[in-house]
Order: sequence, then C-alpha cells, then structure tokens
Amino acid sequence: MKKNFVIALLTVLLAVTSCSFTTKKFDPDSDKDKVLIELITYVLEQGHFDLRQMDDDFSEDVFNEFIQNLDPLKRHFLQADYEEFAAYKHELDNQIKNKDLSFFEMVYNRHLIRVEESEAFYKEILEKPFNFEENESINTDYESLSYAKNNAELKERWRKILKFNTLGIFYDNYETQLQETEEASTEKEEVELKSLAELEEEARTTTKESMETYFETSKDLERKDWFSMYINTFVSQFDPHTNYFAPRDKERFDVSMSGKLEGIGARLQKERDHVKIMEVISGGPAWRGDEIEVGDVIQKVRQEDEVDAVNIGGMRLDDAVDLIKGPKGTKVFLTVKKVDGSIEEIEITRDIVEIEETYAKTALVEKDGISYGVINLPKFYFDMQDYNQRNAATDIKKEIIRLKEREAEGLVLDLRNNGGGSLSTVVDIAGLFIEKGPVVQVKDKENNRDVLKDKDPLILWEGPLVILVNELSASASEILAAAMQDYERAIVIGSKQTYGKGTVQNVSDLNRWMRQSNFGDMGALKVTTQKFYRINGGSTQLKGVESDVVVADRYSYIDIGERDYKNPLPWDQIDPAKYKKWEGYHNLEKVVESSTKRMKKNQHLALIDENAKWIKNQRDVEEYSLNFETFKAENEEIDEKAKKYKKLNEYTTSLDYISLPYEEKLIEQDSALGDKRERWHKNLKKDVYVEEAIYVLEDLRKQTKAYKLANAK
Repeated sequence: MKKNFVIALLTVLLAVTSCSFTTKKFDPDSDKDKVLIELITYVLEQGHFDLRQMDDDFSEDVFNEFIQNLDPLKRHFLQADYEEFAAYKHELDNQIKNKDLSFFEMVYNRHLIRVEESEAFYKEILEKPFNFEENESINTDYESLSYAKNNAELKERWRKILKFNTLGIFYDNYETQLQETEEASTEKEEVELKSLAELEEEARTTTKESMETYFETSKDLERKDWFSMYINTFVSQFDPHTNYFAPRDKERFDVSMSGKLEGIGARLQKERDHVKIMEVISGGPAWRGDEIEVGDVIQKVRQEDEVDAVNIGGMRLDDAVDLIKGPKGTKVFLTVKKVDGSIEEIEITRDIVEIEETYAKTALVEKDGISYGVINLPKFYFDMQDYNQRNAATDIKKEIIRLKEREAEGLVLDLRNNGGGSLSTVVDIAGLFIEKGPVVQVKDKENNRDVLKDKDPLILWEGPLVILVNELSASASEILAAAMQDYERAIVIGSKQTYGKGTVQNVSDLNRWMRQSNFGDMGALKVTTQKFYRINGGSTQLKGVESDVVVADRYSYIDIGERDYKNPLPWDQIDPAKYKKWEGYHNLEKVVESSTKRMKKNQHLALIDENAKWIKNQRDVEEYSLNFETFKAENEEIDEKAKKYKKLNEYTTSLDYISLPYEEKLIEQDSALGDKRERWHKNLKKDVYVEEAIYVLEDLRKQTKAYKLANAK
C-alpha cells in the first residue's frame, strides 16, 4: 500500500527527446502480446541505463510481485493455486525471452475464477448480522499471511475482512449518533435514536455497496489491462521508473504532464452502472455552459454527426470517457438525468481544458511593510508534443515579473510534494536566478557526460530565495533545489532529505517499429536511460537533497523514497562541473544558524515531530479486535491521545496572503477559482514552514550586498 501511495503521488522526471535505436523487424503475423514482449525486451536491451540480468532471481521477483499485485490481501487465491503457480517461479525469465505466455494465461484465468467465487462469499456473508460481542481479532499484515488451504478457510478470511470493515463503519455511526444526541440534549431537542441492530444493518449495507463497487470495477477490467500489469511487473524490475504505457495510459500520462486535455471539462466516476459527474472543471466547456452540475448522471452520448445516441449504462468508464471526450471544436450531445430527477439532452462544444491545479500559483504576503512572494509549483509540467506551449518555466517567469511589479523583495518557491517533470523546464527555471552556468550533469550508459547549462546571462530574480521541500519532492525538484544549494543561491528548508530519484527517463513510442502491422496502437515504454548529477558531482539518487534547515513533518519517521524500493539504481558521483557560486549574500551561515535556532524553539514544530512519531507507531499496528467494546475502548484511547495533536490544526500565523491583481480579476469572473484561492491562502496562514521561510527571507534580505550598502553608516 505504501509503495502504491508513493507511485500515485510521484510524477517522474522526463527528457523530451525520444530514444533512438537501430531498426529491428518484428513478425507482423505473430500474436500481438508476444510481439509486445519481444519489442519491449528489445527496447530495454538497447536503451536502459543499467540493464539487470534476466536470471532466476529476476524471475522470482517478477513472480512474487505479480501474484501480490493480483491478490494483495490474499482473499482470492488458495494455497493450491500458489503452489501450482510456484512451479514457474524460476521460469519467467526464459518465458519472457521465448515470448511464452503460459504462466500469465494460467494465473489470469485462475484469478477470474477465484474473483467470481469470492463474489459469492461476500454476498452470503453480508446477508446476516455480525456479532460484535464475540472476542476475536484480525491481523492486517497480509504480506506475511499464508494462503487459505481451502474454500472454507478462504470464506472465513472474507468474513473477518468484511466484519472489520463493517465494525469501523458501525463505530463511526455509533459515535455520530452519540454526538448528535448530546448536541440535541443541549438544545433541548428530541432525537430519534437508532438501535444497535439498526446501526449494524446500516453499516453492513455500506460495506455491501463498497464490495459491489469493488467487484464491478474488477469486472470492468479486460484481459489487456491485466496483461499490462504483467508487462509492468516485468519491466519495473530493471528500476522503479521504467514503465509500460498501454495506449490509454499514455494519454493519461500526457495529460498529467501538460495539465491539458480536449473534452468537456468534467471528472467522471462510475457508480454501479451509472456514469456520474463528480467535478466540473473550472473554465472548461461544461463549466461555461452552466447546464451540467455535480451529481448529474450521463445516460446517453451522441456525436454531432450521429442520429442515435449510445446508451452508456453498464459501459466501462474508460469506454464512456472515450465517447464523451473529443477534439476541440466538435460537439457532443449528452442525455443527462439531473440531480432533481429531470432528463434533458445537453449540447457541449468540446475545447482544450486546462487543469488549473496542475499549474504554478502565486500569493503575496506583507511583513513589517515588506512584500514577499510565494510561488507553489505542483510539478514541472510541459506539453510533450510542443515544448513551446505553456510550461512550468514560462509560467514561473510570468509570476516573477508580476511579483517584481508589486515590489516583492523575497521569494519562496514551494516544491513540497512536487514529484518532478520536464528536465528542460528545470534548466530554464534555474536560469531565472543565476547569471549563467551549469544546472545539472547527465550521464548515459556509455559513461558519456553532458552538462546542461543556462546560457542566458540575464538574471530575472536577484532577490532573496528560499526553496521549500519535503520527502515527496523528487527528481526535477531535486535538481533545482540541488543547483540552487550548490550555487549558494537559495536556502533549502524542509525534510532531512528529499525523495532521492536521480534518474532520467525517455518515453519511446513503440509504434515506430510496427508501422506495417495490423496490431493497432502498441503503446509506449518509459525507459531509464540516464542518471543526473549535481553540479558538485554528487548524485541525488537514494540520498536526495539534504535541507540546509531541517524541520520535522508528518513523514519524518515513515519510509518514503527511492530507497524504499527493492531495486533502485545505486548512488555514485562524478567530477564536478565548473561553476561560480552566487555572491549576492553576505553571510549565509548566519541565516541558517538563526533559522535552526528558531526551529528548535518552535513548540508547534516540536508537536509536529511528536505527532510524526505517533503516526509511525499507529501505522505499525497490525492486530485489531473485532469485539465492539474492545474496539471502542482502543479507539477512545487513540482519540484521547490524538486530542493534543488537534492543536496542529489550530495553529495560525499573523501573516495574510492575497492574490496578485491579474488573478483577482479572474476571480471576479470565476467563483470556483476564488474558493480555491481562499482555501489556499487560509492554509498558507496556518503553514509553519512558509512562515519560517518568510523569516528566512527577511534575514536573507539583510544579508544582501544591496541592503548592506544601503544601510552602511
């Protein structure tokens, strides 16, 4: 779960260039899946930075990970299944080389059977009430759990899992009713109380609905989806960031990197057999039309050149999305069941939709009569088809110009939770803060070294600079933070170290080898082809970037980062590049020392550190009681201990944040944007890390040569 969380949150570093390999012919009459394996293996052999040997150890790793990915809670496969599968444990390297899919076919087909059997289990179990007075427990360390020996044992495992889920919901409902009763008593109002039996039935119904969604989602997956999982299990053994993109996944990846898509501008979710509007994206066609709203259910889709609409009830969500999205300027007609129950057909002209939360945003703050800017950069975004389109570097440049117009005298660049993006944008952004010079070094598999430089002598921002990072600042974030640290251009504040991803990936379109085939879109392969290094010669791989000022956060004691994977590339170093340190500050050491002292005295940060240790301890708990009274007592104890940490949400600073004038004008036309910025500004006001960054900017400002000259006696 932890690994999946990190993968969900992390956006990889990419180079814009594509891999170039010698040509190779593939049999166009062969099976598509076999050709795909052969093609991927070939691309890996030609381009991967540090190709792992495909041997028995490799085979065992593929085997273990694929089985675990298919059944992470061990609630589908039986012990006999596993033993049958295990005959292939040391054969998968040979099967991959020989394009043999027998292991995949066997496991895939068995998984379908076991999932269908499990569906019968949950339906039967949830028909009867649970007895929460029994003294029994459940262990959630599923990785160490043995497979069930037979269906009776597997059914019992399902019973405990479902009971545990239901108990949690039952407890929440019980506590909510208790709280409502107390509030009603204070107001001298009457409340109709539900019995414990009614609360249990209500909780069981919620669990049943959750299971229905789980199995419906599983049924929506096609064989090609499971095969993509198998392919990714195999390619990820070379390193954590080499991945196969099926055609649909490649589209999603492009959207995540550019922040743009063509469609109606709505986020959809499947609920049972319905496709429901979950969010209307601000500024998009659906938002502008003001006819679609959250909660509406799309029943049918008709294209502008069609007479009859297509009923999408029961359709896979991905297939429904394919019908709804489309090129800019085209029209789509949606038959929608509105929230009020009425049904109407709505015409929408598709357009380019920009996902606003992808992009950089800026706030202005004043302290003691001096203005400072805070720029939050969620990722180093760019358009993979055209770098000259909107990207992180051009946006940051615009924001800095706007801040200078407001006479800001310090800048905080917030890279927390920024998982990376385009290598080119890093170099361009770094160039905004330095005269010219190297930003990052890159080495390929042949040990060829390239130094990527800022060649523009213009410095857009000469003022004080602070960079905020945490354990989830990765790849491109680490390059920028490391470069500014090596130049002594900025002070880095944050976690002990950043994520530790020091590799470069290229995305290779697999269709370039298959132009004469009838296989259709083969997808793409993201391959680790290079490692990058700081200009001081050190790699950020595994070690990340160490902050100048280390502050506690909630991830401090949780293993998050490249070093948490089983097969990361190693740390190493190369010769440093030639660069000249920034001479705009007078005494950086003094500023760092002052900040460190403030941090040690800060009681709020001390509480954050204590909370981080407590979170680590809670994550380590694996045994839970299924007896309500025991469960209740344990949760009350947790709630009591957690009360002191609620003060973390009460923390507030004396600083107030506002939008820049250009954005205030946009907010007048877009209330949704106004709500988002209001929430962000409120969070900034409660953010102890940004507060300290402003203090550091204040100190840095007094250490600049310009300040020293202006205040010289």
